[in-house]
Amino acid sequence: MSRIFQAFAPLLLIVSGCSGGTSEEPPLAGARIGGPFALTDQNGKTVRDGDFAGKYRIVYFGYTYCPDICPNDMLKIGQAMKLLDKRAPAKAKAIVPIFVTVDPERDTPKVVGEFVRNFDDRIVGLTGTPAAIQAVEKQYAVYAKKEAPGPGGAYLVGHSQIAYLMDKDGKPITSLPIEKDAAALLEQLDHWVK
Repeated sequence: MSRIFQAFAPLLLIVSGCSGGTSEEPPLAGARIGGPFALTDQNGKTVRDGDFAGKYRIVYFGYTYCPDICPNDMLKIGQAMKLLDKRAPAKAKAIVPIFVTVDPERDTPKVVGEFVRNFDDRIVGLTGTPAAIQAVEKQYAVYAKKEAPGPGGAYLVGHSQIAYLMDKDGKPITSLPIEKDAAALLEQLDHWVK
């Protein structure tokens, strides 16, 4: 029996070296989501997609005047980041949460800054011209439409409810389960961020 084992041992080493563990393919691998942009952050500074190179990104689209869903989603993102701080601090440091407005008419850098500060100091709030925001929405496959104004001129913006996790090169990994709680976001972040 030992002669048989000796004969097959080199083959077993080769086969085991090839299998070296399976790496799970991200759900959005190869999707054409994301791309170059130049927007304005909450400090009035021009920010480009390349400024986030080397960092994972949570990219969420919403607006500051949203009465319910956007603040709840941002709260969950902030909570998930704080939970990740406790579980895996190095992973938390590798992530930049980004809020991109879908309402550039009202969401000035100052307004965006006040909004994101409510949830986590690491969140980068981005706004821009309507044309720049529309271009980013298209790159990220986000739907957004200003609805008819109500009495007094106030209006809502109907939009996709989505948070993307992007890798260090700006490529999409997965859409986070933003409709769930912070613990569900934490599990996905802990799973995909290396």
